[in-house]
Amino acid sequence: MSTLVRPGFVVWLTGLPSSGKTTLAHALGRLLAERGIDVALLDSDELRRRLTPNPTYSEEERDGFYRTLAVLAELLAAHGVNVLLAATAPKREHRQMARDRIGRFAEVHVDCPPQVCRARDPKGLWRQADRGEITTLPGAGAPYEAPEAPEVRIDTSRCPVDAAARDVLAQLDAQGFWA
Repeated sequence: MSTLVRPGFVVWLTGLPSSGKTTLAHALGRLLAERGIDVALLDSDELRRRLTPNPTYSEEERDGFYRTLAVLAELLAAHGVNVLLAATAPKREHRQMARDRIGRFAEVHVDCPPQVCRARDPKGLWRQADRGEITTLPGAGAPYEAPEAPEVRIDTSRCPVDAAARDVLAQLDAQGFWA
């Protein structure tokens, strides 16, 4: 016997490396939990270790990786799982594919100036890019296509993470996203 499942939603947080996507996703997840809304957090750093254990960060590999994330988010949402997806996805087409396939989809641009991302740099990627050791870092050697019309744009260089999460939640509330 099959039961009808209400589709879940997907909120894709995109931005430069070290912009605060994962940190913001965790804070947003806590606020949603306070409302009784369960979410699965898909973090591209965690998933990349499992899906591409020896990443080359080639364009082809990235395209495949982000297609996989979009399909995974789509499948989870189709089965009633609410998803917060923290992933740079440097090409608009990566995120557009998810938008086209998922009914309840919102894009959050975690906007942060490159100099602030460089200062944060918890994994040392910006330092490696600045020394020429890596050339594939979006925003430093590789392009990053910022969203043209995201549901939410939040500047994480200007507000603490908890305030940013409340702002994202309020903006999505105003758009009736959770309904």
